[in-house]
Amino acid sequence: MPKNRNTFSSWRQRAANRAVHAAWRWMQQAGAVTAQTPGRLRFGAIGTGTRLAFPQGTIFGERWIRMGDYCIIGEQVTLTAGMMPDLDLGSEPLLVLGNGVVLGRGSHVIADTHIRIADDVFCGPGVYITSTNHSYDDPHEPVGRQWPRSEPVEIGPGCWLGTGAVILPGAKLGRNVVVAAGAVVRGEVPDHAVVAGAPAKVVRRWQPETGWQPPLRTPAPVPIPDGVTPGQLRALADAERAGLLDALEG
Repeated sequence: MPKNRNTFSSWRQRAANRAVHAAWRWMQQAGAVTAQTPGRLRFGAIGTGTRLAFPQGTIFGERWIRMGDYCIIGEQVTLTAGMMPDLDLGSEPLLVLGNGVVLGRGSHVIADTHIRIADDVFCGPGVYITSTNHSYDDPHEPVGRQWPRSEPVEIGPGCWLGTGAVILPGAKLGRNVVVAAGAVVRGEVPDHAVVAGAPAKVVRRWQPETGWQPPLRTPAPVPIPDGVTPGQLRALADAERAGLLDALEG
């Protein structure tokens, strides 16, 4: 008898598990925000193919937020315009995302003044981009009660921001900048630079006359030729593994 009860209990647990996962998948689909299914949110613009995953993070001031086409906004991403909800911020947008922008899970973009993120910028999880920072001028007043400082932020096209990167007010990143995981960026970063550290410093840069300096330590990946199928790629990988094993055994 105990065995039967355990079997029945196990069956119920499996059924409940499947039901919970099915319900969660349904909520993820139903709760995603797109131009066709904005829910309660009324963004200044949502481009074709842009999708905000469910559940969303904190979102307010969406009237002053514009997103281009084919942006991917991960789960629990915060997007805010203005210091608090229900402010009149004028006629111009504060936060603008270009086409093809990717914001990883748990990222924050806080636009108390203008933030511009250009086309094809990719952000890993937990990236923090803000146009406002606390001030601490008055030594007798709690920092959180002092009026903050705000400066515009610009992130150029094609940049990659690694996990946990922080982009501070006044930062201006050029084209195809790589920001290492955990870096804290302020000031101007030139095109085709790699920055790392806190505060971030340029550790590698590409220029037409000299190429990458310091030189890259690994060869550039070979692009997959047009028309190659996944099956052909698997067969090629199997052949390379077999050849490596033969060489090791020989």
